[in-house]
Amino acid sequence: MALYDHTATLVTGEEQSLAVYRGQALLIVNVASKCGFTSQYKGLQALHEQYAPRGFAVLAFPCDQFGHQEPGSDQEIAAFCDRNYGVTFPVFSKIEVNGPRAHPLYVWLKQQQGGLLGSGIKWNFIKSLVDKAGVVRARFAPTTTPEGLSRDVAALV
Repeated sequence: MALYDHTATLVTGEEQSLAVYRGQALLIVNVASKCGFTSQYKGLQALHEQYAPRGFAVLAFPCDQFGHQEPGSDQEIAAFCDRNYGVTFPVFSKIEVNGPRAHPLYVWLKQQQGGLLGSGIKWNFIKSLVDKAGVVRARFAPTTTPEGLSRDVAALV
């Protein structure tokens, strides 16, 4: 299975094939609205705005598996992202990234690129950088800021 074979549900309830992102570089991030890293939404939005014209998108996947830091409904998450950060990149429905109910996209991402402490997702705001061919090029820890990824993104677009 490849990246573009996956589908995911947007916070609006619309099912979306990831094939719509074919030919774009992507930064896929598991996010949470009540995390110490939540302010990274601002940097993610800035990356998205800067590089979208060159074929780049941030894809956000809310997850409540780490410290119950994403307790809201999809509608509450969407409103939070809009109200606090003016997010214009796609935000998907809340998912699980680990365990038996992990979203198939995250099962695939973990197979493609492990982290420093193994393949499991260890916390919120893990970032997977995918090139325009759908190949996972790198995985970054929550402590890696979106601003710190600008050079990596620029190299792919």
